[in-house]
Amino acid sequence: MPSFETIDDIPPNSRVLVRLDLNSPIEDGEPQDNRRFSRHARTVQDLANAGHRVVLMAHQGRPGREDFTSLEGHAKLLSSYLDRDVAFVGDVFGDEALGAIEAVDAGEVLLLENTRMCADELPEEPPEAKAETAFVQTLSAVFDAYVNDAYSAAHREHASLVGFPLVLPSYAGRVMVAEYEANTAITTRDFDGPVTMVIGGTKATDVIEVMAEVGDLVDRFLLGGVAGELFLRAAGHPVGTDVEGSELYDDQWERNHETIERVLEERREEIHLPTDLAYEDDEGERAEVMVEDIDEKTTAFFDVGSATVEAYAPKIRDSEAVFVKGALGMFEDERFAIGTVGVLETIGESDCFSVIGGGDTSRAITLYGLSEDDYSHVSIAGGAYIRALTGEPLPGVEALQKGP
Repeated sequence: MPSFETIDDIPPNSRVLVRLDLNSPIEDGEPQDNRRFSRHARTVQDLANAGHRVVLMAHQGRPGREDFTSLEGHAKLLSSYLDRDVAFVGDVFGDEALGAIEAVDAGEVLLLENTRMCADELPEEPPEAKAETAFVQTLSAVFDAYVNDAYSAAHREHASLVGFPLVLPSYAGRVMVAEYEANTAITTRDFDGPVTMVIGGTKATDVIEVMAEVGDLVDRFLLGGVAGELFLRAAGHPVGTDVEGSELYDDQWERNHETIERVLEERREEIHLPTDLAYEDDEGERAEVMVEDIDEKTTAFFDVGSATVEAYAPKIRDSEAVFVKGALGMFEDERFAIGTVGVLETIGESDCFSVIGGGDTSRAITLYGLSEDDYSHVSIAGGAYIRALTGEPLPGVEALQKGP
């Protein structure tokens, strides 16, 4: 258990400032529902039910991007998961925000405006510098406690994440505790049987770094996605290169091929590569080809093949723990969901301890009607999950542990 206190330790009748991560896809100007709202709702509900005066802050997008917008819609979405309304104020720490904070009664909930609309928030600086900003100094003066529930943003040194713990009594929310325990299990827990890591996705640079860092903590790797093709390329197969309309492979190969080749050489027995790949044929249907039959890559591959899924299944069933980072194919297209869904189904049916990495992979669970209850933990973290797997420190967690 990490060395920080939880929301159960907050003194009664406190005015509490709570950092959530409600960053969401934006469509037609409105935030889209996702796991983050339902997960964070438990922390908010528990705090409100305990009689605290609850004030929330979160971010959405970055300045200059299309998804950089107000949090007014987020307040409405969050309300749908609570038994009370979430009020909203279009200000972060100015007079309007301070007035709204003062008006919050016991058991009421208020959401402040997007923290990234505040100039003090974004530049990544040490916690000591962030603690001195006007943003942190102004708000901390009107609160009794700070809660960080935004594990998925804890890899950032932003004011709302690392500044407040230095000036206020600080506590971990429900999401923070659950994510921390599950995502660090690979380094903090002893497993009696094999530990397997499923590696996929399009951002091969991230997962290759994980493979290089986890060392003896993982007994076998099951590869797919872009990383799978790049490792096949390192093994001498004519794949893992860009074709017309694709820019995923050559650049990542240039940046990572030395690491890929080294990891493959050092751990060849533990690394399991796809034996077949799936592509779109001339009729627009899914087709599969054995890797050993590929003489030249002339078309894009969108999934691992059925033989690969079949070969990975017994390795998963034999595992004591399985950690997933990245989808094995372009599962958003049902034709190319066999790899990702097949592996997730096998994990869900087994008795292993399982952590499903955040982002796209966890989205497949909802998209294909799988049950979260079949997994030990479905993470809502992306970058923070990567850091946890590699043992890198998370500034938001460290600040919370350090305290004022």
